[in-house]
Amino acid sequence: MRIVQFREAIAEAMTEEMRRDSNVILMGEEVAEYNGAYKASKGMLDEFGADRVIDTPIAELGFAGIAVGAAMNGLRPIVEFMTWNFALLASDQIINSAAKMLQMSGGQFSVPIVFRGPNGTAGQLAATHSQSFEAMYSHFPGLKVITPSTPYDAKGLLKAAIRDNDPVVFMESEKMYGDKGEIPDGEYIIPIGKADIKRQGKDVTVVSFGKIMKVALEAAEILAKEGIDVEVVDLMTIRPMDTQTIIKSVQKTNRLVVLEESFPFSSISSEIAFRVQRHAFDYLDSPILRVTQSDTPFPFSPPLLEEASPNVEKLIRAIKEVMYLVK
Repeated sequence: MRIVQFREAIAEAMTEEMRRDSNVILMGEEVAEYNGAYKASKGMLDEFGADRVIDTPIAELGFAGIAVGAAMNGLRPIVEFMTWNFALLASDQIINSAAKMLQMSGGQFSVPIVFRGPNGTAGQLAATHSQSFEAMYSHFPGLKVITPSTPYDAKGLLKAAIRDNDPVVFMESEKMYGDKGEIPDGEYIIPIGKADIKRQGKDVTVVSFGKIMKVALEAAEILAKEGIDVEVVDLMTIRPMDTQTIIKSVQKTNRLVVLEESFPFSSISSEIAFRVQRHAFDYLDSPILRVTQSDTPFPFSPPLLEEASPNVEKLIRAIKEVMYLVK
């Protein structure tokens, strides 16, 4: 096993897949000469050349469309957005072209493409640069949506995404690129659509994904000292969602809190709550609770930022509430 940063795990996954398949290309803003805005493509231009590692203009709609056309014609593009906040214009190509092309063409054109980049808040970036888009993209049939939380998961899932014949939305975080973790020396793939139980427990299930998994695990460690045993489920893949793993966990703990770094309305936590009440209602000993971003645009002020964001204290209170330890 080796210790690598999250950005290095991303770079390794892309590099290994480009060595394996000459049809895999990388394109996006600053991915080549600058080694990536977050250095997640370091050294790739030197190895693969400018025909396969392509710097684009600051025009997300344009280069996303070019990449969709390339995928329809036999290439397997990886498209890096400097942030998913900048990709709102490109969502037309992602949603109306990439996601729907297989169905609209009667199966004649698949779109094997990965759209990746940082998602969600990264501190004082204010309302237009702090949004989480996993709920938006998971709304649309035809897209697979992945949000890893560790370097190990990032590498294994990105390799699976690059090999997948469907369009994949792969969401990272600026605050995760420096995170370190163990990965094996040899090749490995993590299957898309499987959740992972990051911590076993018997009293309460907490479901989360992405960088806010750190909050879930920290809260679980604090509560363990108080004798509360929290099971932490990392979704990893938002769509398709591994409902079975969530249900099995709730059947064991009888309580559920969903932690999400996004707005509460029409959210991933809303979908999880629906699925659990639909398939495991009789196992619940208390109502499902959610801990989310406040239902407001993201603030710039640090005190307001803290107040609006899900955190360890809010999660601990929610866990104690479903256990009837607080009101």
